[in-house]
Amino acid sequence: MARDAFHGAAKRALIKDGWIITHDPLNLKLNDGTEIFIDLGAERMIAAEKNGMKIAVEVKNFISASAYHEFHTALGQFLNYREVILQIDPDRDLYLTVPIETYQGLFQRETIRRVIDRYDVKLVIFDPYNEEVVSWQK
Repeated sequence: MARDAFHGAAKRALIKDGWIITHDPLNLKLNDGTEIFIDLGAERMIAAEKNGMKIAVEVKNFISASAYHEFHTALGQFLNYREVILQIDPDRDLYLTVPIETYQGLFQRETIRRVIDRYDVKLVIFDPYNEEVVSWQK
């Protein structure tokens, strides 16, 4: 399975942010044979909750010649993965991980913003060089 260039940096950023990586990758399989591999599964305990929070994280680097085309691919993957998660592990939230440079550039275009809002795409914006989470967008 090919990994995005920033996979390791995103993983380390999540760990620095207090997450425990539970799966690398997170493998989910439906009864109909559909099988998906999401880059990372992670959990974080919350003081007032027994079970804590669970997330799945799809890492994208957006470094190809056509970042806009890469966004189309990432969006399709995100929507399909979210549907599978809703069926198998509905307590887990899915996030798309985006480098800060991509978020400040491509993701500020009006069309991209509207799509992110319309399809309720949750984002983890991270700095791949300092390996830190910059912000969470829900």
